[in-house]
Amino acid sequence: MKDKILNIIRGSFLVDEKSTSNWFYIFLFLILSIIMISSSHSVDKKVYEIAKLNEEIKLMRSEFVATRTLLMTLKMESNVKSKLFNKGIKVSKKPPIKIIINAGN
Repeated sequence: MKDKILNIIRGSFLVDEKSTSNWFYIFLFLILSIIMISSSHSVDKKVYEIAKLNEEIKLMRSEFVATRTLLMTLKMESNVKSKLFNKGIKVSKKPPIKIIINAGN
């Protein structure tokens, strides 16, 4: 047991006759480690981007609600009447006339 630990510490497992299989596993472990690290960085970047987009969605939604509220206020009949009254246009007392066109004639 003590000899095995000393062989690992000295690195003799890398220069033995069977070292080619050890090098294969070391390279495999190294490649998998690099893939895992790059995958982790990619996931972190995507999580940050998702958080940023969620914040942007909140801002856009609040801007949409504010704009819709302003539009509803501007479309109110009393608001339109007051703006037109300032320009000298008054509300008609007679209702509009409906024009009917027969397509057959």
